[in-house]
Formats: sequence, C-alpha cells, structure tokens
Amino acid sequence: MTALLLHKFSKPKQYIISGLLVLAVTIFCHFLSTYIGYRVIAFILLITISLLAVVFDILPVLLSAVLTALIWNFFFIPPHFTFRIDSTEDRILFLMYFIIALVNAALTYKIRQIEKIAAQKEEKANTIKLYNTLLNSLSHELRTPIATIIAATDNLQTNSKNLSLLQNHELIDEISKASFRLNNQVDNLLNMSRIDSGIIQPKKDWCDIEELIYSTVKKVEENSSPLQKITVNINPSIPFFKIDKGILEQVVYNILNNAVLYTAPNCRIDIVALCHTDLLQIIIEDNGEGFPTNEISNVFNKFYRLNNSKPGGTGLGLSIVKGFTEAMGGSVHLENTSTGGARFTISIAAETSYLKNLKNE
Repeated sequence: MTALLLHKFSKPKQYIISGLLVLAVTIFCHFLSTYIGYRVIAFILLITISLLAVVFDILPVLLSAVLTALIWNFFFIPPHFTFRIDSTEDRILFLMYFIIALVNAALTYKIRQIEKIAAQKEEKANTIKLYNTLLNSLSHELRTPIATIIAATDNLQTNSKNLSLLQNHELIDEISKASFRLNNQVDNLLNMSRIDSGIIQPKKDWCDIEELIYSTVKKVEENSSPLQKITVNINPSIPFFKIDKGILEQVVYNILNNAVLYTAPNCRIDIVALCHTDLLQIIIEDNGEGFPTNEISNVFNKFYRLNNSKPGGTGLGLSIVKGFTEAMGGSVHLENTSTGGARFTISIAAETSYLKNLKNE
C-alpha cells in the first residue's frame, strides 16, 4: 500500500499534501484550544507526523515535523503569536517535541525501508522456489515423453525389418501419445504465461456444450487411456451458449485429466452440464479419495502440488482452470463430496440460444 501511494504521488504533491494536512490539523486544533491544553495539541500534531511518515517519503515528513514544531510554538505555547517561550518547562517540552518529531519521522522511514528490503528478499526467495519447482517438474514431465519418442523412433529405424505390423502400430501409437503429452506441457506453460500477462481475450461464439463435453472426453480417452469409467449426463435440450469454445474445452480437459491421473483405476468420473437461465454450470465429480481439507484452498495456485502426491505434474493444470474460467467471467469451486470424492463446479454466465431445440424439432 505504501509503495502504491509513493508511486501515485510525486515529490511535489507529497510536499503540498503534507502542508495542507498540517494546516487542516492546525485549524482543527485552534478550535479545540479552548477545551484542551497545548500539551494535548502537541500529541495531535505528533500523530499527524506519524501518519505522514507511514505513506510519504522522508523529506516531506521531516519538513512537516519542523513545520508542526514551529506552529505549535507560535500559535499554542504561551505567549501566543510569538516564537518566544517564557517558561523553562515549555522550552524543554518544545525541544523534546522537536526531537521526537524528527526521530519519529526518521525511524518510521527506516522501518519502511527495512520492510521493503524484507519483502524484496521474500519475493526473490519465492521466485527461486517457483523456478526450482518448475525446473524439477519439467525435468520429469518433459524428459519422459522425449525419452519415449527417442526410444520408439530408434526402434523403428534400427529394427524396422524385424518388427511386425502390430509392433509398428504400437510404437507409432507410443510416439503419438508421448508427442501429445509433450505438446500438452508446452501448452500449459504458454497458457500460464498468457494468464500472468493478462492478454487472454475470450472469443465468444455459439457453442454446443453437449458436443464440447463429448469431444473433450474422447480426447482424454485417446491420449490417456483411462481405466476409470467416465459418464456424461447432459440434457439434449440444453441450449447453445455464447462462449469461448477453445478456452472452455481446455478447462474441462484439465479437470478431467487431473481426475484420470490422481484417482484409482476403479473410480467413476461423472460429468453434468446444467443451464440455469443464462448461467452455464458444469459439474465434474469423482468417487475417489478427494483432496485433503487443509489443501483445498491451495490447489488452484500456480505450481502447487499436493503433499505426498505421486511424482510428475507441473502443478499448472488447475491454476490454468482457474485463470481461464475467470477470463470468461466465471468461477470454479472445488469441494469434497459427502462420499469422499472431489467435485469441481464451473459456473459461467453466458447468453443462450434455443435454436438447437428448434432444429431438433
């Protein structure tokens, strides 16, 4: 907040605002002077300096400290409207006020500098941590498909005459799946970069949600060969939604792929799409073990991976889900079901059209 204020107000503006605030407090204290003593007014002026020191640079604050000391002396310490101080006690009070005001301004500024340095160190440490996490994840996620592609290609090149037609097809299928996995990781990195830079501009067009869900499930089945049973429950009369099909498809794919990777082979994954007036709601639920309750709030964070999760994964899939959903003006909510599984609920407000139903009729 302090950095924002300093960035917002230039040095000349800081001097002007400081002077005006001191003037306003002086006028306020003048009206109160008949009810409170000049010693209490000194405390009010010191509080003003403290507030200025929290948000402004050191020089405007020091100038304000000197200015309040002179104002306090001239207007409030007897005799009034003169810089002469008759009482020895008041001379000591004025000297102490002057010193305290200057020290207060300097110490507050120094504390802010220390906090700034600490924040920079923390930010640097977090950046290094994220970089190491990304590097470790990518070293596994990229090396595995690359190794598969190299091994399969080498086998095809060196043993092509000894391989049967079935073996050739199996090796080509391995290359295809590994290439898709490699491409998916690169896409995740590019998508995360787009989210961080804020350049995502959804291109809305009429979309058949039923068709989108089924095509996404097919893509997951082709590229991951899941052992889980994926079921889709969508009312055929669900309307068209004006939405970015590509972005929504990526959101659904990432959630499904995450469920396939981290649930047991005998689990069930259910997908439901609902229309509530102009609100699209897609619910993806499994009957696996769910998420640890204390980690649910972190699963959408970039590079975050659950404790004790199996090796692999960059921790980008669900953060992309959140970023893409919010880019479409929607929200995504994660909760554990009463039976122990996980439920993702995607909610996006969008224009609807029932031309699809008229066409079917």
